[in-house]
Amino acid sequence: MIQNLGPSAGALLEPKQRKPTRIGLVSGGLGAYWPQFPDLLPQLQASARYVTERFNRLDAEVIDAGFVSDAQDAGIAAEKLRLADCDLIVVFLATYLTSSMVLPIAQKAKTPVLVIDLQPTEAMDHSTFDTGKWLAYCGQCPVPEVANVFRRAGIPFRSVSGYLRQESAWARIDQWVHAAGVRSLLRNARHGLMGHLYPGMLDVSTDLTRVATTFGSHVEVLEFDDLRERVNQVTDTQVADRMDLARKLFDIDESVQDEDFAWGARVSVGLDRLVDDFDLDTIAYYHRGLAGELHERLGAGMILGSSILTARGVPMAGEYELRTSIAQLAAHAIGAGGSFTEIQALNFFDNVVEMGHDGPAHLAVSSAVPLLRGLGVYHGKRGWGVSVEFDVKAGPVTTFGLGQDPDGSFVFITSEGEVKPGPLLAIGNTTSRVDFGGDPGRWVDEWSQTGIGHHWALCIGHRAADIGAAANLLGIEHRHVTLS
Repeated sequence: MIQNLGPSAGALLEPKQRKPTRIGLVSGGLGAYWPQFPDLLPQLQASARYVTERFNRLDAEVIDAGFVSDAQDAGIAAEKLRLADCDLIVVFLATYLTSSMVLPIAQKAKTPVLVIDLQPTEAMDHSTFDTGKWLAYCGQCPVPEVANVFRRAGIPFRSVSGYLRQESAWARIDQWVHAAGVRSLLRNARHGLMGHLYPGMLDVSTDLTRVATTFGSHVEVLEFDDLRERVNQVTDTQVADRMDLARKLFDIDESVQDEDFAWGARVSVGLDRLVDDFDLDTIAYYHRGLAGELHERLGAGMILGSSILTARGVPMAGEYELRTSIAQLAAHAIGAGGSFTEIQALNFFDNVVEMGHDGPAHLAVSSAVPLLRGLGVYHGKRGWGVSVEFDVKAGPVTTFGLGQDPDGSFVFITSEGEVKPGPLLAIGNTTSRVDFGGDPGRWVDEWSQTGIGHHWALCIGHRAADIGAAANLLGIEHRHVTLS
C-alpha cells in the first residue's frame, strides 16, 4: 500500500484493517517419473519449497495444498482449496503432468487460476544432462495442453513461464497477486452511498444491482441523517483533537475561518463513526442543500474528514460518484493511491491535460504537505467551508475509471502519463498537469470514446498492467488509451 503520506502522516493515520488476500498454491508433476528417476522428485520438491517461500513473502495468506503426483492427489488438493475460498489459485507445474491433474482444481474451486512453470535455471547443461535432469526443466511442456483443456472447459487461462529465480517472472506473478488483491477487496467491499445524484449528471448514475453481481460488493444506501446523528454526538474535546491532527497533516491557510475549521473537524469525527458503524470500505455522497440548512452544512463540511479517510484506505468521492469510489478502492488495493479527479483545462503550450477536483483527495499523491484552504463559496455546489488543495507529485501516473456500457456491464479504463511541474490554480482543488505523450486535445477525444464518465481515480505510477490483470480476474473488459 502507498505509505508516502509525508513525514508524519503515515504514523498519524491508522489504515483500515481488512482480511488479507488468500492465495491457494499447489505444485505437481507426473508420478510415473518417480520410480524411473529417483533423484527427480526431491529436486522438484525443493523447487516447490522455494515457490512456497516466495509466496509467503507476499502480503497475502497462502494456503499450500502440497505436491500432487496424480489425479487422485489433485482431487484432494482441489477440495482443500475449494474449502479455503481463495482469491487466486496458483498451480506450479514443476515438470510435465497431465491436464487431468489440473482441470479438477479449477472446476471445483470456481476461483481464477494462474499456471506457473519455472524451470530450475536459465538453461540446461546439455553436455551433462540425462533424461531425469531434463525432466526438471519440462514444466513448460504441459502449458499448451492445460491451456487447450481450460479453453474447451470455458475456463479463462493465464500463465507465467520462466525460471525459478527470474525476477522478471516473479514481477509478473506479483502482478497477478496484486490483481487477486483487487478481486478480494471488491468482492468483500461495503460501499456507502449517501444522499442523491447530482442533478443532471446522467453519466454518474450507476446500477447498484450490477455492482453486486459483477464484484460481489454490497452497497449500503445511507441517509445524511445517519451522518447528522453521529455528528451530533461528537464532543468538543474530540473536535479539538481532530483539529490538532489536521494541523499536523496540513498547512492551514490564513483564509481558513476557525468556525469552519471546527465544523469540518466535527464532521470528520462523525464520518469516522459512520464508517465504523456500517463497516464501510468507501463512501460516495452528494446533497444539494438549501439556504444553509443542516444537511447542506454537513455536505459542505465533509472535505477534511473525507480526505483523512481516503488516506486511511477508505476512499471517498463526491457528487455521488460510486463507480469512481470503486476505482479508488481498487487502486488502493494495488498501492497506487487513487484520488478523485476530472479534467480542468488543456495547455497546448506544454501539451498537458490539467486535472483535479474539489472535495475529497488522497493525501499520498500530494507533492508536498497539503494545504487546507477556506472557501466562501463552492463552485457548482451550495455551502462553504474548508477545502484541501495540493499539487500532485511529479512522475508517472495512471488515470483509472469504471465505465458502464449499454448492456450494463462495467469496464476498467486506463491511460498512463507523466505529471509535469508548472503553474496551477490555487482554488482549493487537488491539481495536476499530465502529459500523455501527445496532443492533449486528442487525448481527451480518445479517452472520451472509451465510455468513461467525467470522473476517475488518479493513481501514482504506471499501473495499467496491474489494473488489466485485475479486470481479467474479475471477468470484465479492460480498455487502455495511448497516443503512441
